Order: sequence, then structure tokens, then C-alpha cells
Amino acid sequence: MTDKKHKSGFVNIVGNPNVGKSTLMNRLVGERISIITAKAQTTRHRIIGIVNTESMQAVYSDTPGALQPNYKLQESMLNFSESALDDADVLLYVTDVIETIDKNERFISKVKNAVERNAVPLLLLINKIDLTTQAKLEEAARAWTDILPMAEIIPIAALSGFNVDNLKKRIEALLPDSPPYFDKDALTDKPARFFVTEIIREKILLYYQKEIPYAVEVGVELFKEEEALIRIKTLIIVERDSQKGIIIGNKGQALKKVGSTARKDIERFFGKKVFLEIFVKVEKDWRNRDALLKSFGYRLD
Repeated sequence: MTDKKHKSGFVNIVGNPNVGKSTLMNRLVGERISIITAKAQTTRHRIIGIVNTESMQAVYSDTPGALQPNYKLQESMLNFSESALDDADVLLYVTDVIETIDKNERFISKVKNAVERNAVPLLLLINKIDLTTQAKLEEAARAWTDILPMAEIIPIAALSGFNVDNLKKRIEALLPDSPPYFDKDALTDKPARFFVTEIIREKILLYYQKEIPYAVEVGVELFKEEEALIRIKTLIIVERDSQKGIIIGNKGQALKKVGSTARKDIERFFGKKVFLEIFVKVEKDWRNRDALLKSFGYRLD
């Protein structure tokens, strides 16, 4: 009896901000790889989550929402999204029942061109279908068929998991025959430090308003794993002194809340006790400074 062929491929998730890409990513991977908030631009990097079975490896890739950049950080975020169009074995374009179909015609055109150029399967996922009617869903599907006729349209509700299992089966059927790209016990290509920074940044997105979350970056200066404890020293970067004051809060209470809730999530993530220190530093206009952006892992080419 011959061995069953092994299938592997890159399954890249793209779309506009706030359509549920990260929620879907976590559903597909079965782990909380991507942070999720109700704010746009929550995802800044291209984040990989890997699903393995004996005969299959699906390498899922969550990307920042496609948007017109206003500064270099957003240019890097768009680079992550556009690079995902050209190295996919299966491309997932996520929309939802709320956004207008012509919201980002420029990016849709890039999706169409990449699919035609690379002959890659395109699954167009209409998310949040629990927020609409059957008639409106069918109307949206017809409109999307006119725009992306090569796409296979699949309605989902990523938050509740509706139809996600069927989506997984369809993705696995489309994966090409290939040996695995990563070790079969791998969950992601990101280092432990990355998830520390993302968990802290998620708390900042949740607890602060207006511009503050978008003017913040988080770095890890120390990550020392001991037998019973992980010692972590982190740095929150802001652009102005006034932002530093807001992050710290009256008598340090705001920063203490970020640290306390982040530490609990970090402990859950690593399954170990954590000693977490957080400091705040001003780096003026860091979102437009090449050296700083590269140090935080953003690509500028």
C-alpha cells in the first residue's frame, strides 16, 4: 500500500481593517495567535499560525488591514498585506456584511491581478453573516461575483465559528502536494518575545482612547526563562511626553492595569509564572523613523 501524499501550503488572509481576519485566523489555527480588538489597525505584522496533521500542513498568515498609508509604519503594514498576495497557495479575501463592496477598489484590483498572475485559488469569505438577512447575503454574493468572478464565495461567522469547519475542509482540499515547510510540531514562526509585545499592545488598544494606541509600540529588552519563572522587561514607546503621561496615568494606575492584565495573559500563553516590568519612553515621530521601525520588525522595502 502506498503512503498518502503530504499536502502543504501557505494560506494567506487579506482584506480591509475590522472585517474579522484575526478572529478567523485564531479559529482556523485553534489557538490565540493574533490579538483582537474592535479598533482598526490592531494587526500590524504578518503573523503565521501553523496547523499540522499527519498528512497536511496549512501555514495560515494573518495580515494588517489594507489601507492607504499616512506614515511609514502604515506603509510597512500595507507591504505585509500586499506581499501576502504573491506567495499564497490559497488566498482568503475576507469581507463582511457591513462594509461597502467598493470600499478599497485599489486593493481589490491588486487581489484580482495577483490571482490571475499566479493562478492561485481565491476564497472570498463574507463574514458576520449573523448580522444580515438571507436576501441581503445573496445580494452581496452576486455583487462580489461581478467584481471577482474567479472567487469561490463562502459565507461565515468567524466569531461563533459558523461554517469555519467547512472552510477548513475546502482549504485543505486546495493545498498542493508538498512536504511540510516547518517542523511538524511548530505553531508559528514568531519568537516568544513577539507574543509578549502583542499581548501588551492589545491591552493598550483596549484601555486607551483616540490616538494613544496608534502612537504606541512595545519592545522586549529582557526575556529570561528560569525553571519556575520567566523574567520579562518591556518598553512602551510613545511619540510625545503627553502620551507618556496618559500611558502611566495618575499615580501609575493606568500602567499598573496594563501590566497586571498583560501578565496574566502572558502566564496563560507560556504556562508559567511571569515577573513583568514595563517602562515607558518617548521616541519622537517613531512611526516615520526607518531605524526604529526596522528594530521593531517592520519591512520598509
